[in-house]
Amino acid sequence: MCGLPAMFAALFVIMLVTLGWRWFYVAAVTCRRDFTALWAYIKLLMLIKLCERKNLNIGDVFEKKALKHPDKLAIISETQRWTFKQLYEFSKHVSIAFQRHGYQKGDVIGLLLENRAEYVGLWLGLSRLGVITALINTNLKGPSLRHSINVAKCSALIYGEEFADEIEHIANDIPAKLYQFNNGVNKPVRESATDLATLLQSVRHMEFTRASVNAPNHHDKLMYIYTSGTTGLPKAAIISHSRYMFIAAGIHFTLNFKIKDIYYTPLPLYHTAGGVMSIGQAILFGSTVAIRKKFSASCYFADCVRFKCTVAQYIGEMARYILATSSTQYDRRHKIRMIFGNGLRPKIWQSFVKRFNIPKVGEFYGATEGNANIINNDNTIGAIGFISRIFPGVYPISIIKADPDTGAPIRGADGLCQRCVPGEAGVFIGKIIKGNPSREFLGYADESASSKKIARDVFKKGDMAFISGDLLTSDERGYLYFVDRTGDTFRWKGENVSTSEVEAQVSHLALYKDTIVYGVAIPNTEGRAGMAAIYDPERQLNVDHFAYEMSKVLPSYARPQFLRILTKLDITGTFKLRKVDLQREGYNPHVINDTLFYKTSSGSYQLLTSEVFDEINEGRIRF
Repeated sequence: MCGLPAMFAALFVIMLVTLGWRWFYVAAVTCRRDFTALWAYIKLLMLIKLCERKNLNIGDVFEKKALKHPDKLAIISETQRWTFKQLYEFSKHVSIAFQRHGYQKGDVIGLLLENRAEYVGLWLGLSRLGVITALINTNLKGPSLRHSINVAKCSALIYGEEFADEIEHIANDIPAKLYQFNNGVNKPVRESATDLATLLQSVRHMEFTRASVNAPNHHDKLMYIYTSGTTGLPKAAIISHSRYMFIAAGIHFTLNFKIKDIYYTPLPLYHTAGGVMSIGQAILFGSTVAIRKKFSASCYFADCVRFKCTVAQYIGEMARYILATSSTQYDRRHKIRMIFGNGLRPKIWQSFVKRFNIPKVGEFYGATEGNANIINNDNTIGAIGFISRIFPGVYPISIIKADPDTGAPIRGADGLCQRCVPGEAGVFIGKIIKGNPSREFLGYADESASSKKIARDVFKKGDMAFISGDLLTSDERGYLYFVDRTGDTFRWKGENVSTSEVEAQVSHLALYKDTIVYGVAIPNTEGRAGMAAIYDPERQLNVDHFAYEMSKVLPSYARPQFLRILTKLDITGTFKLRKVDLQREGYNPHVINDTLFYKTSSGSYQLLTSEVFDEINEGRIRF
């Protein structure tokens, strides 16, 4: 017995010498954070393993919740209050209708619809058939919209009446069969389209029979969610049934959500944040989710009060907009115990939670298609998550040294990647382990795009990792902080914008002139605003016509906020347009001799003078 204490003492001395006393200090101050996260991770894996063993798909899980409490509210909004029974019945009618139209497992159907209860019912119903739903960004127009439908190989498209005009412009360029959702409004349906409301009404008294369907498996594809990247047009990221469960359940356990919570999300349901993280709480856990057709800063907390919400979702831009509104009676009348989301700027973090009396913030970080997803579970201001210093191998994520412009890993003499030390910025990666839902990388519908997000021979020969494309840094305790994006994308209005996609459209509208698009920072504004530098020494560009045409082909967040008319080009040694210097100069007329324009609230472009520059930087002109 006397030897046991001596053995532990010797072990402690060895660890002290090997790890240093600072390791013990860090372990002591972070152990609660790490053990809380570890327990949540264990519960998550237990749930996922159970669903995997029983081969449950999303439809199976939702059906159990709907039958358990049919009269409980599932989805509510300004105009709708749908119970679980209503949502289940609607999804069943969708399954019957599209089964009768010949759709089966593996087919892809696009969904272009505004936030409403039917949105969820449509993809739920299609999922029971094994049909993959492509959730299309409602801001897309023209070429981007056409590409999103075609790249996913959609054999059909369900679109809301509000998008009829956009579909009219591209209908002849897409092979998909069209279904128009009119929601009871007698708007003419395109001759080649099917009236979805009438179709669903015709099958209301029919029963859905499981035996006649080749049901999807746990690991089968459920949906495509589009994400922009460095390759140009939107990419369709694969979300399987297991992946959907992992994302929704992961944030549920990590942030200690409760089944009795009522969630508020004004985010679009075609994105992972609103459509998986929030709606997933209803699908998987039987909670109530309040949605909104379109985000309103002034109505945010008024909605939370109206719907009696206890958990609310945000993205960084939202928080800033909400904080900029005038004080109202709803600022502190709500019952919100937690807000969760991504992009809450450290500079406004404390002001936001103090004004609106928010007990806890659950800041998370992650990519729709990625496996490097993290959450700040202990309210640490500014942190987007953490890497455990006690259990670094449990959730294998890392920050590696990389070129800040290209995101390419910087390798050592042995050809392997190098980890960053605390305080050093690098690219965030997640180890890929096939067959593990927390470590799998499912990629995109376009397989060629998937390979570009994978790094091989990372820390040893033969291993693989998902490259996030984002620069992060860590501190001594393992907390992670966002620095910037790498490569040819920038983030504006909560959306990732591909510079190459915008460049293609700008160049086309500017009669194929050389064009460079990049993101520029505006003081006290989240993200980076788009700026286009167009080589037009003879000043032939009509900016009014350009603005009008741009509004027809690009969503508002992707349109350049600034224009620079170049009179000369700076070409690199590899015959590429030099972007770094232009980005550094931004929209500053004090250092730029070229003509500059800025986009007004009306959508037109006006001359950017020194006086205007000062007004922008002082916040008197907003974007």
